[in-house]
Amino acid sequence: MTVRVLLVDDHALIRSALHMVLTDAAGIEVAGEAETGIDAVRLTRELHPDVVLMDIRMPGLDGIEATRQILAEPEPPRVLVLTTFPDDDYVYGALSAGASGFLVKDMALEDIVSAIRVVAAGNALIAPSVTRRLISMVIKQPAPSSDCPALNGVTGREREVLILIGQGATNAEIAERLRITSGTVKSYVNRLMTKLGARDRVQLVIVAYRAGLVTPL
Repeated sequence: MTVRVLLVDDHALIRSALHMVLTDAAGIEVAGEAETGIDAVRLTRELHPDVVLMDIRMPGLDGIEATRQILAEPEPPRVLVLTTFPDDDYVYGALSAGASGFLVKDMALEDIVSAIRVVAAGNALIAPSVTRRLISMVIKQPAPSSDCPALNGVTGREREVLILIGQGATNAEIAERLRITSGTVKSYVNRLMTKLGARDRVQLVIVAYRAGLVTPL
């Protein structure tokens, strides 16, 4: 299956560099390019890409609002934010808008390609440097409690799965640890997202930290 990507960045040089790298990557096709958030929303409707690689700071409609509008569409693509500015406000803004990943432009190009494949497969991720910022912000909040209302209705087994998600385990690793099938893990993850109102795995990680189920090393 070919992953069709829409590149969104107001700098032509960056779009050109990403275009060249993605064109050479197996199983990835550049569906189109946009230099503004408004163009990104319009081209998403026209081209139906699988993944939108989204810049944050753009004139007019910024990447966060463009992400919000794109994900409000029927059968939206996955949005992977790529920016020079890994500030906390942008991290929270992008994730709250529904982005499935948050990367910084100083990452190796091959890591960006890998991230596109991960997101296209239905998973979520954020760059390690951004993860540290995110966790740091979370643990500055008031003392967490495993009895917090957000976990009401979560079963004991679902809680075990949530803990492992918060620790960064993949579905295969969770299946091995809990001695269940990967399909069963996927069902638990889907139920957790429904019960906790989480869009994806990244938001489940945040819930796990806020609930005190996982603590930073």
